[in-house]
This record gives sequence, structure tokens and C-alpha cells, in this order.
Amino acid sequence: MESTPTSTLSCPKCQADQPDGATECVKCGIVFAKYQSLAPLQRQDVQRNRSRWVALAKEWLVESDTSTDSLTFAGRAAVFLLLLWWGRTLIFTPLETNYTGESFLHLINLPFHEAGHLLFIPLGRFMMILGGSLGQILMPLVCLAAFLIKTRDLFGASVALWWTAESFMDIAPYINDARELDLMLLGGVTGKETDGHDWNNILTMLGWLEYDHRLAHLAYNLGILLMLASFAWGGLLLLKHYRRLSP
Repeated sequence: MESTPTSTLSCPKCQADQPDGATECVKCGIVFAKYQSLAPLQRQDVQRNRSRWVALAKEWLVESDTSTDSLTFAGRAAVFLLLLWWGRTLIFTPLETNYTGESFLHLINLPFHEAGHLLFIPLGRFMMILGGSLGQILMPLVCLAAFLIKTRDLFGASVALWWTAESFMDIAPYINDARELDLMLLGGVTGKETDGHDWNNILTMLGWLEYDHRLAHLAYNLGILLMLASFAWGGLLLLKHYRRLSP
């Protein structure tokens, strides 16, 4: 009885099994010797591109901040410590307490939330309702882009990232209340006393009402991650600024 040949080689590109002694892939057709000679060059190109992007990110997000003013450093340090203290409270306070909805910044977010409803009216009822939450997230993102691109104030951009994070955390209790409708709304009534509220309507229209708590925690956790990123960014900028101060 003849024994059937077994495959001892796999194609390095498509991973298809190859017969013994094969020089070309039976599936994708590459020549093994040629592919293997090109692989190191391809890896070098990938590494060069990666290094180029890393260098560009460092220049754009960190190195282009060249401030050496001690008064500016003191102001930045004060703002950073305030946001660090406030952010720590936000991070370690469960979203179910609605701490973000009762904080001072909620009153700052509220006009942009209401303006978002008006801004998205031309896009239909669903986007008009969603536009409130989008509005209060887009505003700090616009500030971030302005600081980063127009004024090149990198520390200001890190503060705007903190605000973006807080906006996500501010929305989370609203999402979490989509079924219970217990939160007090702007008109002094709860969602139960009206036709629901934004996130009750949004999730009902999507058929996702049963996922309100999961989506709320997703928004809150995203806010926490963005806030931690803002601390890392702002802290690095402060450290480099401190090292540039004249002795």
C-alpha cells in the first residue's frame, strides 16, 4: 500500500499547507525564496514608518511646546492639580450616584447640550434627540482641535481632553436612567412625568433599551480612560516645562 505524502511546509503568506519540496505556493502562487528575501525589507519599511509616525506624534503633541515662562508654569501646575483632584473624585465616584449630573460642570455642559438639539434638527428626529449628547461632547473636542491646531497650546489641549472625558461621564447617568426615568430634568419633572427623555427615546428607537446600564458604564469607563490620558499628557508637558525653566 502506498503512503500519501504529508505536508511539512506552510506558505509564509497565506499559511496554506504545501507538498514536500514545493518552491511555489499551490494556493497563492508566491515564490518562497523571493518572498523570504523581501520579508526583511518589508519589516524595515514597517519599522521606519512606525518610527516616523511616533516621531511626528511626539513633535505634534509634546516637543513643540517650548514655553520657558515660570509664571505660565505656575498657572499650568495649578490647573493641573485642580483637575487631578476633581478628576480623582469623578473616577472613584460610581456613576449611579449621578455626581457628575449634580456638579458645577454639568451647568457648563447644559447649554451645549441644548444647543446640540437645535443644531441637529435638519438631520431628523433621531439625530435631533441624540444631538444634545453629541453637542456637549463636540464642544470640548472643538476646543481641543483649536488648541492643538490653531493656537498650538498643547497644555490647553490636554485640559480640553479632560473636559471631553468629563462630558462622557456626565452623559452616563442619563443613559443609565433610560428605563427608570427617575432623573430630574431641566423643566423640574422626571422622565416618568413626560414622554421619557433623550436616552429613553434614543434606546427605544434603536431597540436597545435593555442595554441602558451597559452602555452607561461603557460611556463612563471611556470617560475615565480619556481622563487618565489627559493626566498623562498634561503631566508630561508640565515635567518638560519644568526642566526648561531657567535655574
